[in-house]
Amino acid sequence: MSQRINAFAIGNKAVNALHTMGFQVQNSSLDNSFLELMYFRVSQMNGCAFCLDMHSKELRAKGETEQRIFLVSAWRECSFYTDKEKAGLLWAETLTALNGKEVSDEIYAKVSHYYSETEIVDLTMAVIAINSYNRINIAFGAEVGTYQVPEKAH
Repeated sequence: MSQRINAFAIGNKAVNALHTMGFQVQNSSLDNSFLELMYFRVSQMNGCAFCLDMHSKELRAKGETEQRIFLVSAWRECSFYTDKEKAGLLWAETLTALNGKEVSDEIYAKVSHYYSETEIVDLTMAVIAINSYNRINIAFGAEVGTYQVPEKAH
């Protein structure tokens, strides 16, 4: 699909608010490498090619292994994700696929075992942010494959 609208270039107040929310989450106590992995998983669920391209490149730049990237959709069956990561991925998948369902007490208990209340709020906001980015890219199109990982300033 060709790009219909570049919502990020337009930079209206709502898009800028989404960027601000994403920035706040990136600067929270949540592990940034885990956030990238979670963003990748949610983007898989939503079928957002632009975000899959972007977050796969970010994950590799952060030193993530191909094994963990390739198998994240089967995280329940893999021993190389920590229990905390599994709880975070469970939360992200549950919120992404609500479809009119509630979040069960069992799922909340699993997540709250590994994350503080503040971290659960931050994780929830991260899930909201990536779902929003996915929907913007899917609705308006994006130039898939063009993302470049920014070079770190020295």
